[in-house]
Amino acid sequence: MSTDAHVARRDAIADYRIVGAERLPHLERLVALAAAVCGVPTAVVNIIDDTHQHQIAAIGLEPAVCAREDSMCAAVLHESRHIWVTDAREDPRFAQNPFVTGQIATVRFYASSPIVTPAGITIGTLCVFDDEVGELTAQQSEALDTIARQVVEILELRRVAAELRRSNEQLAQFASQVSHDLRNPLTALGGFLELAEDDPGLTDAPMAAESVARARSVAARMTDMVVDLLAYARAEGVQPRRVETDVAELASSVIEDLDAAIESTGASVAVEAADPVVVGDPTLLRALLQNLVANAIKFSSAAGVSPRIAIRAEHVGDAVRLTVDDNGPGIPVDDRERVFGLLERGSTTEGTGLGIGLATCRRIAESHGGRIGVEDSPLGGARVWVVLPDTTATDAQATLTA
Repeated sequence: MSTDAHVARRDAIADYRIVGAERLPHLERLVALAAAVCGVPTAVVNIIDDTHQHQIAAIGLEPAVCAREDSMCAAVLHESRHIWVTDAREDPRFAQNPFVTGQIATVRFYASSPIVTPAGITIGTLCVFDDEVGELTAQQSEALDTIARQVVEILELRRVAAELRRSNEQLAQFASQVSHDLRNPLTALGGFLELAEDDPGLTDAPMAAESVARARSVAARMTDMVVDLLAYARAEGVQPRRVETDVAELASSVIEDLDAAIESTGASVAVEAADPVVVGDPTLLRALLQNLVANAIKFSSAAGVSPRIAIRAEHVGDAVRLTVDDNGPGIPVDDRERVFGLLERGSTTEGTGLGIGLATCRRIAESHGGRIGVEDSPLGGARVWVVLPDTTATDAQATLTA
């Protein structure tokens, strides 16, 4: 094997972080299945590096480590294919192996399937063996190959989960720094606005006094949002607060916060949400709606039209459906799932943002037990819809039952 291949295998094994890891129950269940399917007492998942064979999951023996030169699986690792022998004593690859001669064990029947990463790198085997001679049917051979592929699936899931944990930790650190950087100027802004409100001259300028008061209100809401969103980013898996929130009031605060963008683009924003009350975290739901409305204004304006935005909320069965419509360029069908990925943007929105907003919206919706999606809007652009469980109805029913 070339030096590059050795390096690739070492790197692949290191990426999975399984050598020396704690017990892996999912792999243990797979080796038990392999042993049962093949009708043998022993099955092992072996990871083989440059110097050693590491048994990371086993049934029929305690997992251990042995030198690579003593490994039966290492002798056939380069073949990277399913192998089985009725009696290892009669196979030149294994006849002098200490696992066969009695120095370590007395293996007779042996079968293995390679563990191959998605990149095509063989890092070990799933092997079954017995002290008695044996056979494998074609169906058993196929099953062993299938279980070996499942081993890779589990290793990949562990790797991705570990990467996500590291990514979330880095994101939390980033969010903490950004929060600090944002809160300081917001605090200063609030202080200056408070001083401005106390200026006696404002009593003779009611319009200015009203503008300062609105600015203080917006700054306070921004501060609350930064603090709460940071806490949410840090508290992975923690359920959001459950508070009755009037959608019309929510929309009104969002429109006020986006007043500058609405005025500068000449946008019109209509709200039809007289009835629905949703139960959820007000700060997170406001962030969700503000993202959707801000996106609608931005993309419609970028398309060269005067933005028309419609916010609507209605009861649909045992849920509340919230929609934000616009008259912008819309989102192509092929992009409608992709745009919810972190750092993803639709093909019609290049250069208009970092692609974080919709990913945040999906996370907020799902944390409330809801769903989010995109479809065509009757206004000619995109309609983003959010369906949230109507827990107010559930709570009322529970009260009546009690």
